[in-house]
Amino acid sequence: MIRHLIFLLILAAGITLPWGRSVPPSAAASPGIPAGRDIGRLIGEADALVAADPEGRTVLSIHADKMLLPASTLKILTALVARHYLGPGHRYKTEVYLDSRNNLAIKGYGDPLLISEVIREICKNVAERTREFNDLIVDGSYFSTVTIPGVTDTVNPYDAPCGALSVNFNTVNFKRSGRGYVSAEPQTPIVPFIHGRIRKTGLSEGRIVLSAENGESTLYAGHLFRRFLADAGAASTGAVKKGTVETGRDRLLYRYTSVFTLDEIIERLLMHSNNFMANQLLITAGIAAKGPPGTLRNGVSAADAYIRTVLNRDDIRIAEGSGISRENRITAACMMRILAAFTPHHHLLREEDGVYFKTGSLSGVRTRAGYIRGAGGGLSPFVVMLNTPGKRPEPVVSGLARLLGGAN
Repeated sequence: MIRHLIFLLILAAGITLPWGRSVPPSAAASPGIPAGRDIGRLIGEADALVAADPEGRTVLSIHADKMLLPASTLKILTALVARHYLGPGHRYKTEVYLDSRNNLAIKGYGDPLLISEVIREICKNVAERTREFNDLIVDGSYFSTVTIPGVTDTVNPYDAPCGALSVNFNTVNFKRSGRGYVSAEPQTPIVPFIHGRIRKTGLSEGRIVLSAENGESTLYAGHLFRRFLADAGAASTGAVKKGTVETGRDRLLYRYTSVFTLDEIIERLLMHSNNFMANQLLITAGIAAKGPPGTLRNGVSAADAYIRTVLNRDDIRIAEGSGISRENRITAACMMRILAAFTPHHHLLREEDGVYFKTGSLSGVRTRAGYIRGAGGGLSPFVVMLNTPGKRPEPVVSGLARLLGGAN
């Protein structure tokens, strides 16, 4: 049930590619689709294309060493970095403590899938251990304040900030009812804390992004926890406040371990191209490499080390893990090396008509990377990077599918 609801919430949050719906790679296949050398005519000076056969022999290579914007195809690298440092069996945790003053404290560790259904289960277990507490302390100290380059101050879900204690992808879905607001999702009540923020948008309905400024997103998490705790029979006599758990002094009351493995999180990340999830993974990978608190700088540093020492590449510059920043640069040759490392996990990518792929979109940029399964079952990796405004990757990928896919 929780897994299904997470899928629906991700979908409702606009966490598919926010700039438009992708076309299935082979949907445009027709007699007019180019094949072989004709595919190269679609690649301009600001674009790149590399494709290989299942044995790794290069079939096509155009501008393979040109540094270009990867957009969301960068998430494939982020997935590899997370698996390297955290391990495929990693499960996020969230802890609840009780201090000597009968205050309840919730400490987050960066779980990107801490949604209402999960919170309800946590609160049910906590309510079995305590029925009344004073203040509710929210501890987001496992991450430092994180600013993601490329993220702007909008109400779009792809601009959601990161945080150690973040709920529902740091978004709130609402609609107007009479003179007030109610939740647009039955599993998530609207708490009074967020009313003023909704009014400021001037919207009658929609999904807003919580801000990291003044701890808004962390405090919102606390208010939502307090509401679910009350529903479960554990009442608060105090306020929701930011604070930190005193390890060794505060008593651990309950530890929630995510039902999702890291690979299951990665599958959802790649399917829905969730920028928030990508950078949550990158930051926690940085913690695994360098220790807490989590910072974007340490996450990028960990990724750089992985690229140099494991992939043996230096033709990439990354500023964050989702691809939203225009500071990110990579060559198609480097992306092919990433795909070579990701081949055992290709099933985590979206698949349509024998093509496993990740799309990427920014203004004036369209990219696609993945694998084409041939008639014999082998996987042919490909990278299409179009940094020429107005171009679309579908004709290129369709031509590649005909060239490399055999009977596909």
